[in-house]
Amino acid sequence: MKIAVEGCAHGELERVYKTLGVLQRKHGFTVDLLVCCGDFQATRHADDLDTMAVPNKFKVMGTFYKYYTGELVAPVLTLFIGGNHEASAHMQELSYGGWAAPNIYYMGTAGVVDVAGVRIGGLSGIYKGNDYMRGRHERPPYTEQTKRSVYHIRQLEVFRLKQLKEPVTVMLSHDWPQGIARFGKLKKLLRFKPFFEKDIRENRLGSPPAAELLYTLQPPYWFSAHLHCKYAAIVDHTTSDCPDGVKKLTKFLSLDKCLPRRRFLQILDIPHDASKPIKLSYDLEWLTVLRLTNHLLNVYRNIYYLPSPGPLMNERWDFTPTDEEKSAVLKLFENGDLTIPENFAPCDTYKSFANPQTRRLCDLLGIDDPLALVTGRQWAKSTSFTNMDSTFSSSFINSTGRNEDDISSSSLLAGQIKDDSIDQQESCTALNSSMPLVLPEPKSNLVDAKQCSPVHNTSLPLVLPEPVNVSSEQLVPSKLADQSDNDVLTKTVPVKALDLSGGADHLILTANTNDTQCADDDASFIPKKLKRRNYQQHNDDSD
Repeated sequence: MKIAVEGCAHGELERVYKTLGVLQRKHGFTVDLLVCCGDFQATRHADDLDTMAVPNKFKVMGTFYKYYTGELVAPVLTLFIGGNHEASAHMQELSYGGWAAPNIYYMGTAGVVDVAGVRIGGLSGIYKGNDYMRGRHERPPYTEQTKRSVYHIRQLEVFRLKQLKEPVTVMLSHDWPQGIARFGKLKKLLRFKPFFEKDIRENRLGSPPAAELLYTLQPPYWFSAHLHCKYAAIVDHTTSDCPDGVKKLTKFLSLDKCLPRRRFLQILDIPHDASKPIKLSYDLEWLTVLRLTNHLLNVYRNIYYLPSPGPLMNERWDFTPTDEEKSAVLKLFENGDLTIPENFAPCDTYKSFANPQTRRLCDLLGIDDPLALVTGRQWAKSTSFTNMDSTFSSSFINSTGRNEDDISSSSLLAGQIKDDSIDQQESCTALNSSMPLVLPEPKSNLVDAKQCSPVHNTSLPLVLPEPVNVSSEQLVPSKLADQSDNDVLTKTVPVKALDLSGGADHLILTANTNDTQCADDDASFIPKKLKRRNYQQHNDDSD
């Protein structure tokens, strides 16, 4: 199956398709799938431009709207993830993925789909330490702050992807996995991007959560964009216990943005199941993970914690689906058919806060739509599928804290946010009949209080997890780093890489990659300083 990989589209969708047309006519092949690694800019109308966190001079409509309205039809099946330059109102309607236009599919904040046996995973947005452990609290209309935080990746999406055990063929992320630059031709990269040197030396270039996924999932292919340059690398995951000495490699490729004289597009030939049609299908393991972890969904601005193994952890923390759990989800689909329905429909009005595709999937799986929760259009589902996971009671639904500056804590814990369109009497009735606003008693395996008096007499401290970093051992350059960009991608799997020049009004010229608190009246009073540990704070909030 021939897959075209696009870097940052930045709204130039029509130009990308024209470039593909030139390639196909010149070389006599057909592209089966186009994947875009973020900054897609799926702007439907002028109002969507206001939801983009870019300077006014870059608020350009682009050409996506032509495919949204039906003026044009995408000539090839297109799959994309989100970046940091997106029409966020549009993307929030499709938190779990859906058709952004006919034949153009958005993968959601995170997701996994299947195309003819090729399993493709995606993680939208970019990493910011300040927002990583917060809930998805953003809602239109956005402030200047939420306009940016809305596209910052969150721990829940990464947690869900880490539950996957079945092999993923291709992984997409907008920003690079942290440390990946050391596995390619680093000197060549620094000639084009010399300002990367300090971040690379301090191991700050790239996303720590993406690196965590890289070493957990170990997919054969990983595609990214964001940094506006073409770069290839190989990460060797081979260990001594690999059968028959077979190497386990991840071939990484990042591409530039869609502009003349930029390397923004490359064609790869990836093995697939020829007996299956080139169509999008839901991934059963991913759908089951979504259902099993629905109670972990948080729509507060506060920092919260996810289950992890430990001596005091009595609740479930590993949500890798069992065969029985996957079978239960499969029965929800008619005849077990996981083909994604082509049910795209343009929204009738702006700011509808709802998309029929998302409602259909949420109702089918019994899960919550994050945007519907945060805008008050939906009650939180509590025990709708306790037969699959009886470990968590309904009192754990969104019980990770509150931020009263943002929204009414009592109404949100009940799954309902204050909204002018909701009748006050109806809201009060619903609130009184909702779950109790009290957290359950802490559970402990401790039996003998005398032996454990320090723990018994004091509350357990809440310790944030250490930030994810790639160890120095993992940053040893690959033995294959001296190869050229195309050789790196074609070492073990048949890959055809095309870098062409000229044609289609210089749409694919590739020769040039250069980028241009309160004070006390008592002076003797010294306020206690609380030092926050184990949580990375980024002072620079620019993206």
